[in-house]
Amino acid sequence: MGAAGSKLEKALGDQFPEGERYFGLENFGNTCYCNSVLQALYFCVPFREQLLEYYSSNKSFADAEENLLTCLADLFTQITSQKKKTGVIAPKRFVQRLKKQNEIFRSYMHQDAHEFLNYLLNELVDILEKESRAAKSDPESCSSSEQIPNGIKTSHMNGHVREPLITWVHKNFQGILTNETRCLRCETVTARDETFLDLSLDIEQNTSITSCLKNFSSTETLNAEDKFFCDKCCSLQEAQKRMKIKKPPQILVIHLKRFKYIEQLGRYKKLSYRVVFPLELKLSNTVEDTDAEYSLFAVVVHVGSGPNHGHYVSLVKSHNHWLFFDDENVEMIDESAVQTFFGSAQEYSSNTDHGYILFYERVDVGNTS
Repeated sequence: MGAAGSKLEKALGDQFPEGERYFGLENFGNTCYCNSVLQALYFCVPFREQLLEYYSSNKSFADAEENLLTCLADLFTQITSQKKKTGVIAPKRFVQRLKKQNEIFRSYMHQDAHEFLNYLLNELVDILEKESRAAKSDPESCSSSEQIPNGIKTSHMNGHVREPLITWVHKNFQGILTNETRCLRCETVTARDETFLDLSLDIEQNTSITSCLKNFSSTETLNAEDKFFCDKCCSLQEAQKRMKIKKPPQILVIHLKRFKYIEQLGRYKKLSYRVVFPLELKLSNTVEDTDAEYSLFAVVVHVGSGPNHGHYVSLVKSHNHWLFFDDENVEMIDESAVQTFFGSAQEYSSNTDHGYILFYERVDVGNTS
């Protein structure tokens, strides 16, 4: 990427951010699903900083068993410590580890970027939780575990129930949804909380993220075979159910459900619908009355007409500049170019580059309870 790299440096000139690195990632045969997500995570600055801190606090990786967390930390450290400002890095160890660990990603077939992101975040959480449990059972290593930045909270015994561990992955990506069901006979409201690391939204033609979120939180009536068992009435009753966001996350990841199973075809079809995603987003379907405000910083884009083939690229905002990452290639793009990835207003269109996973960072820092 020599020429492309120097082109990028020329384009940024003296505006090239101090200490920042813009590196393409080599493709090892259909690993664009992985590269596009890794770029989005690398430019999720709080996540990157905590991963690098974790790496420097746990320098004894050489003795430790290799896992996806150590490979990711190693890759991010490799990028940040490059002498050059731009270039290409081969995420070989990370991809090898991923394939070794999960047979889904072992073939050279086209993979799903959202499935990979989901797997990776859950895997990182599992590794951090295991490390924390091991540290608690080994008093000597306990002190070093406590040094993990933002790291692992002690899980207090509350009766016999252990509080779930809150890792720094949770602190960045985890939000809480509340599922409210109101019995239409006795008016009792039952609320059940569940955590999420990303939100998967159904999409429609010519719509927006805001309206998709409204639909996500719309009221649904449970009747006929779907009646709700009300504990107060001790019987099945008609009820109204809705989902609200109880605790918005620091980093809001939105997955647009662009791949839909079509019964008549017996296969998945890609929905190329035009879904507008704003650069600044207000979350209004929260339990709190105040809106949570977010700013878009990355988009993973699916390029292609179907679910089983195609390509992934990512758009990333870094220091107020937008960059386009396509495996080894990195170039600057204008902010206005982001809207070319909303989707197609007509079903058959030559534009097949559609926003698939959106990464928003919370900006109202004063209100992060």
